[in-house]
Amino acid sequence: MEEKQTPARRKIIHIDMDAFYASVEQRDNPELRGKPLVVGGLPEGRGGVVATASYEARKFGIRSAMSSKRALQLCPHAVFLRPRFAAYKEASQHIREIFSRYTDLIEPLSLDEAYLDVTHDKLNIGSAIDIAKEIKQAIKDELNLTASAGVSINKFVAKIASDMKKPDGLTFIGPSSIESFIENLPVEKFYGVGKVTAQKMKKLGLFTGGDLKQLTLEQITGHFGKAGAFYYNIVRGIDDREVQPHRETKSMGAEDTFAYDLTTVEEMNAELEKIAKLVNERLLKYQLKGRTVTLKIKYSDFRQITRSQSYPDCLDDMQMILDIAKNLLLTTDADNSRVRLLGITVSNFNTAEIKPLGIPTQLKLF
Repeated sequence: MEEKQTPARRKIIHIDMDAFYASVEQRDNPELRGKPLVVGGLPEGRGGVVATASYEARKFGIRSAMSSKRALQLCPHAVFLRPRFAAYKEASQHIREIFSRYTDLIEPLSLDEAYLDVTHDKLNIGSAIDIAKEIKQAIKDELNLTASAGVSINKFVAKIASDMKKPDGLTFIGPSSIESFIENLPVEKFYGVGKVTAQKMKKLGLFTGGDLKQLTLEQITGHFGKAGAFYYNIVRGIDDREVQPHRETKSMGAEDTFAYDLTTVEEMNAELEKIAKLVNERLLKYQLKGRTVTLKIKYSDFRQITRSQSYPDCLDDMQMILDIAKNLLLTTDADNSRVRLLGITVSNFNTAEIKPLGIPTQLKLF
């Protein structure tokens, strides 16, 4: 009889930069060091949204996705800056180069975080913990920035571990500790569980991974659909997802939230032109052509709608994208509305043209 071989456990590292945008700004401008810094939309006018807050600002309760006006209320002496995506991208590319010294199995999630599979590392170091230490030190030495790392045998646990000792932390959760770790984990700490799902879980008396573990597969999928099967496996320490270095690009777009509501079609068209230009530049950069244009509109009362139009041939011209977006705008009640956000996305790419990206494809303007 042939002896059945047990597959080797993966060695997964999740690297997450610490307050990335704010840290780059403080590195490049010494006067900002030690000050509560907010990167994102400015609080003037209606205000925008916080993209990143420095750790000094977080002490006042400022968090990502919070309105800039609220951030100003919490910390009146905070410094607000608009993002400099070119600077962040440059730093991100350097960080990615550091990763590539150890493995080619790199799955970027955004400019400031990525999964690495170092089961078979290039330098034959062997220890994922040692590799994580070297990566953190290289980022500190070469970029004067800090990163936190989570190390485990699967993506889910590594992702959560990287957030446990921020900033500049490193957390290892070994195979023998995974189930107990997840059993004691509050449901709101589960990666992918948002506020609404967490509230639903708590209403059902599910407060920890251990509570979820008491449910049968039928019960958990009955409550949470397809996601339930994922939760069922996760609370048992099972996550077989591979690190995917070539994730397919499905869409490319941009959007902008305005300081003041737009009230006329002329104003909206002027903003759409700026957005279409940025989208087209990104498409050209990655040599992508799509067949579908989607217009996104958010009104002053936070209602949100989308309108899409598809074509048999690929769109390869900024003016075409803009004209389609303008026509889609006319299918809405734009004349009688107050608009706070507009966005344009191009999708439905020719699969032969799709290229893997190392940065997120849906960026926002501020």
